[in-house]
Amino acid sequence: MKRIILGIIALLVISCNEKQTAEFSLSGKTNGIENGTYLFLMTDEVIDSSMVKDNTFYFKTKLSKTPTIGTLRTPDWFERRVLWLENSAMTFDASKTSFINAKVLGSESENLSQTLYPISDTIPRQESLKMEMNFVKDNPNSIVSAQILSVYSTTWGKEKTTNLFNRFPKEIRESNYGQKIARYIELNKDPKIGEQFADFEMADPNGNSIKLSDIKGKTVLLEFWSSWCGPCRKENPNLVKTYEKFKPKGFEIIAVSLDEDKKSWISAIEKDSLNWLHVSDLKGQANEASLIYGINGIPDNFLIAENGTIIGRDLRGEKLKQKLTEIME
Repeated sequence: MKRIILGIIALLVISCNEKQTAEFSLSGKTNGIENGTYLFLMTDEVIDSSMVKDNTFYFKTKLSKTPTIGTLRTPDWFERRVLWLENSAMTFDASKTSFINAKVLGSESENLSQTLYPISDTIPRQESLKMEMNFVKDNPNSIVSAQILSVYSTTWGKEKTTNLFNRFPKEIRESNYGQKIARYIELNKDPKIGEQFADFEMADPNGNSIKLSDIKGKTVLLEFWSSWCGPCRKENPNLVKTYEKFKPKGFEIIAVSLDEDKKSWISAIEKDSLNWLHVSDLKGQANEASLIYGINGIPDNFLIAENGTIIGRDLRGEKLKQKLTEIME
């Protein structure tokens, strides 16, 4: 009996050690990638690289948190594949298909993700959004659902996001994705036309703090943009002309940038001659003001009357000029 007990204990110890020493690895096969080409594995940054030899490669590295979403890519990004990484022995097989459609095994999160993608990539956007929302509803215990909800929170709105978020178990709500969703729910005011503006405070390029409520006695355009946004930069010359025309009549612009790189932000301001107020917390898509206002895409803006009432949204070009002419001339 004693031997049996000792044997069970030994098996438990071995089992625990196996769980503790579980490590991530990724062995792969490619198709048509030249010998000597490096593949990069990245999450928020490059975490490892591996050289392709005879259309094979191998990664074995430590992952700080799993499951986590990552990207496997060539240096020029021509070949790339998004995949869920877990602390297990994973395989990647693109020997008979394209790199982006490679068969990936060894990750439960990746297997679950592939029940949704690439199907949703081949249907109209509204159908895709409905499919993704149903996926989140049906899989509340998966980190994949939290990642999807963190992306579409501003698209689906506070009410739907909150309902979906509350279905998640504690460990999912406390994950990085869960914290991002919780921050959106906490901050979002989603002000509508006819309602009062929502105040916020943020730093300008010189580090000086500016509040939206500091701008008094003026008609204010709250503009959301970034240096990397092509449509924003294309619209800037029109906005400059509008600003020059209406500024003497009491018009002001405060532009909130969704940039992360300060140099790029300042360079775009200077290059486009944007001589109005600028603020940013350099948090990109997690910009606090954008979460407060429920910004789903840029460019976007809110026109605020002198009394603080929102009187227009997403006005640009001639529409903005016509609105300003109506209320200021």
